[in-house]
Amino acid sequence: MKVSMILNGEQVYVDSDGDALLIDVLREQIGLTGTKEGCGVGVCGACSVLVGDEPVSSCLYLAGMADGAEVWTVEGLTARDPALADVFVECEGMQCGICTPGQVVAAAALRRHHPGADDETVSRWMAGNLCRCTGYGTILEAVERYVGRD
Repeated sequence: MKVSMILNGEQVYVDSDGDALLIDVLREQIGLTGTKEGCGVGVCGACSVLVGDEPVSSCLYLAGMADGAEVWTVEGLTARDPALADVFVECEGMQCGICTPGQVVAAAALRRHHPGADDETVSRWMAGNLCRCTGYGTILEAVERYVGRD
Protein backbone atom coordinates (compact mmCIF):
# COMPACT_ATOMS: atom_id res chain seq x y z
CA MET A 1 0.00 0.00 0.00
CA LYS A 2 1.32 3.43 -0.95
CA VAL A 3 0.77 6.09 1.71
CA SER A 4 1.11 9.80 1.01
CA MET A 5 1.13 12.28 3.88
CA ILE A 6 2.43 15.67 4.78
CA LEU A 7 4.86 14.79 7.53
CA ASN A 8 6.25 17.66 9.59
CA GLY A 9 5.40 20.05 6.77
CA GLU A 10 6.86 18.00 3.91
CA GLN A 11 5.18 15.64 1.46
CA VAL A 12 6.32 12.03 1.94
CA TYR A 13 5.42 8.78 0.25
CA VAL A 14 5.97 5.36 1.80
CA ASP A 15 5.12 1.82 0.81
CA SER A 16 3.79 -0.17 3.74
CA ASP A 17 1.78 -3.26 4.53
CA GLY A 18 -1.93 -2.63 4.93
CA ASP A 19 -1.71 -3.48 8.63
CA ALA A 20 1.44 -1.44 9.34
CA LEU A 21 1.18 0.83 12.37
CA LEU A 22 2.02 4.50 12.01
CA ILE A 23 4.65 4.27 14.78
CA ASP A 24 6.49 1.54 12.89
CA VAL A 25 6.41 3.44 9.60
CA LEU A 26 7.66 6.61 11.32
CA ARG A 27 10.45 4.89 13.22
CA GLU A 28 11.55 2.06 10.91
CA GLN A 29 10.82 3.29 7.40
CA ILE A 30 11.19 7.05 7.74
CA GLY A 31 13.77 7.11 10.55
CA LEU A 32 11.96 9.48 12.91
CA THR A 33 12.72 7.75 16.19
CA GLY A 34 11.57 10.51 18.51
CA THR A 35 8.14 8.92 18.86
CA LYS A 36 8.42 6.19 21.50
CA GLU A 37 6.33 3.10 22.14
CA GLY A 38 5.46 2.81 25.79
CA CYS A 39 2.57 0.43 26.36
CA GLY A 40 1.67 -0.69 22.84
CA VAL A 41 -2.06 -0.55 23.63
CA GLY A 42 -2.77 3.18 23.36
CA VAL A 43 -3.12 4.15 27.00
CA CYS A 44 0.21 5.75 28.00
CA GLY A 45 0.50 8.60 25.47
CA ALA A 46 4.22 8.06 24.75
CA CYS A 47 3.59 7.37 21.05
CA SER A 48 1.33 10.38 20.46
CA VAL A 49 1.58 12.25 17.18
CA LEU A 50 -0.75 14.81 15.68
CA VAL A 51 -2.90 13.82 12.74
CA GLY A 52 -4.42 17.07 11.65
CA ASP A 53 -4.69 18.91 14.95
CA GLU A 54 -5.65 15.85 16.99
CA PRO A 55 -3.29 13.71 19.08
CA VAL A 56 -3.50 10.02 18.22
CA SER A 57 -1.80 6.92 19.59
CA SER A 58 0.48 5.94 16.73
CA CYS A 59 0.87 2.46 18.24
CA LEU A 60 -2.80 1.80 17.34
CA TYR A 61 -3.16 4.01 14.26
CA LEU A 62 -2.76 2.24 10.93
CA ALA A 63 -0.36 4.03 8.60
CA GLY A 64 -2.91 3.79 5.80
CA MET A 65 -5.30 5.93 7.85
CA ALA A 66 -2.75 8.76 7.56
CA ASP A 67 -2.96 8.71 3.76
CA GLY A 68 -3.62 12.28 2.66
CA ALA A 69 -3.32 13.63 6.21
CA GLU A 70 -1.02 16.14 7.84
CA VAL A 71 1.06 14.38 10.51
CA TRP A 72 3.30 16.07 13.07
CA THR A 73 5.83 14.26 15.25
CA VAL A 74 7.86 15.55 18.17
CA GLU A 75 10.72 16.30 15.76
CA GLY A 76 8.60 18.49 13.52
CA LEU A 77 6.78 20.27 16.33
CA THR A 78 9.97 21.23 18.17
CA ALA A 79 11.70 22.30 14.95
CA ARG A 80 8.72 24.50 14.08
CA ASP A 81 8.52 25.95 17.61
CA PRO A 82 11.80 25.60 19.56
CA ALA A 83 10.12 27.17 22.63
CA LEU A 84 8.21 23.90 22.98
CA ALA A 85 11.40 21.93 23.68
CA ASP A 86 13.04 24.80 25.56
CA VAL A 87 10.28 25.03 28.18
CA PHE A 88 10.58 21.31 28.99
CA VAL A 89 14.34 21.74 29.44
CA GLU A 90 13.98 24.92 31.51
CA CYS A 91 11.43 23.30 33.83
CA GLU A 92 13.25 19.95 33.91
CA GLY A 93 10.05 18.37 32.62
CA MET A 94 11.65 15.05 31.69
CA GLN A 95 13.83 12.35 33.10
CA CYS A 96 14.16 9.03 31.27
CA GLY A 97 12.71 10.43 28.05
CA ILE A 98 10.25 7.67 27.15
CA CYS A 99 7.13 9.75 27.78
CA THR A 100 8.63 13.11 26.81
CA PRO A 101 7.77 13.01 23.08
CA GLY A 102 4.12 12.29 23.88
CA GLN A 103 4.07 15.00 26.55
CA VAL A 104 5.49 17.50 24.04
CA VAL A 105 2.96 16.51 21.36
CA ALA A 106 0.10 16.83 23.87
CA ALA A 107 1.35 20.27 24.95
CA ALA A 108 1.44 21.44 21.32
CA ALA A 109 -2.12 20.20 20.76
CA LEU A 110 -3.30 21.80 23.98
CA ARG A 111 -1.88 25.17 22.97
CA ARG A 112 -3.62 24.91 19.58
CA HIS A 113 -6.98 23.97 21.10
CA HIS A 114 -6.84 25.95 24.37
CA PRO A 115 -4.25 28.75 24.28
CA GLY A 116 -3.77 30.24 27.73
CA ALA A 117 -5.44 27.21 29.35
CA ASP A 118 -5.90 27.33 33.12
CA ASP A 119 -4.25 24.81 35.45
CA GLU A 120 -7.31 22.55 35.60
CA THR A 121 -7.58 22.35 31.81
CA VAL A 122 -3.86 21.59 31.56
CA SER A 123 -4.15 18.79 34.14
CA ARG A 124 -7.17 17.24 32.41
CA TRP A 125 -5.61 17.52 28.94
CA MET A 126 -2.31 15.96 30.04
CA ALA A 127 -3.92 13.13 32.05
CA GLY A 128 -3.59 10.75 29.10
CA ASN A 129 0.20 10.92 29.23
CA LEU A 130 1.75 8.65 31.82
CA CYS A 131 5.16 9.24 33.41
CA ARG A 132 6.86 6.94 35.88
CA CYS A 133 9.77 9.25 36.72
CA THR A 134 8.90 12.88 37.39
CA GLY A 135 5.81 12.97 39.56
CA TYR A 136 4.27 15.30 36.93
CA GLY A 137 5.00 18.58 38.74
CA THR A 138 7.76 19.68 36.37
CA ILE A 139 5.87 18.44 33.31
CA LEU A 140 2.76 20.39 34.27
CA GLU A 141 4.86 23.46 35.02
CA ALA A 142 6.44 23.23 31.55
CA VAL A 143 3.08 22.81 29.85
CA GLU A 144 1.48 25.65 31.82
CA ARG A 145 4.32 27.96 30.86
CA TYR A 146 4.14 26.87 27.23
CA VAL A 147 0.41 27.35 26.75
CA GLY A 148 0.63 30.76 28.39
CA ARG A 149 3.35 31.97 25.97
CA ASP A 150 2.38 34.06 22.99
